[in-house]
Amino acid sequence: MTVVRVLARPLLASSFVLTGLDRLRNAESTGSSLRPTLDRLAKVVPAAAAVTDNEKLVAQLLGATQVGAAAMLAIGRFSRLAAVLLVGTSAVNTLTDFNAADSSTPAARKDRRNQLLKNLSLIGAVLIAAVDTNGRPGLAWRAEHFASGAKRNAKAISYDTRRNARSIARDTEKQLRKADKAVRKTAADVVGS
Repeated sequence: MTVVRVLARPLLASSFVLTGLDRLRNAESTGSSLRPTLDRLAKVVPAAAAVTDNEKLVAQLLGATQVGAAAMLAIGRFSRLAAVLLVGTSAVNTLTDFNAADSSTPAARKDRRNQLLKNLSLIGAVLIAAVDTNGRPGLAWRAEHFASGAKRNAKAISYDTRRNARSIARDTEKQLRKADKAVRKTAADVVGS
């Protein structure tokens, strides 16, 4: 792991850990601020109503997911999966915070906008972390190269098999000609011609 990754991942994760812990500590208030978002989600996805009815549980789940994913990102374990989870939880938190923020005065609107931009910037950073392969190829690249290697090996085996079959056919034809010659010579000796 490079020095940049060693420093950047914990720095990026620290904001998410603190936000997640805050969400866990204040699950009641977080749940009440989640209510409008959960109501919209329940209208769009009626099957999610069982989950969206308990806003405190959703707030705790979001907080715990954020803390766990941020910790995994910070230590560099399953960092791509952790980054994807952080994108999801951060998007929900950003939407909730933006809707719940005060927008009655110009200063409040400016603070609301700045908070939104900060959250979107963090989401962008986590998206970059989600596609970071840490110097190792991703699964798509590995699968593609495995498939092309298998195809190349199959072609080589096919070529070798055809070449060996032609060689065997030539050798067999030579052996048959020799055997035919030997049979004819033996027959000629026996008949006496």
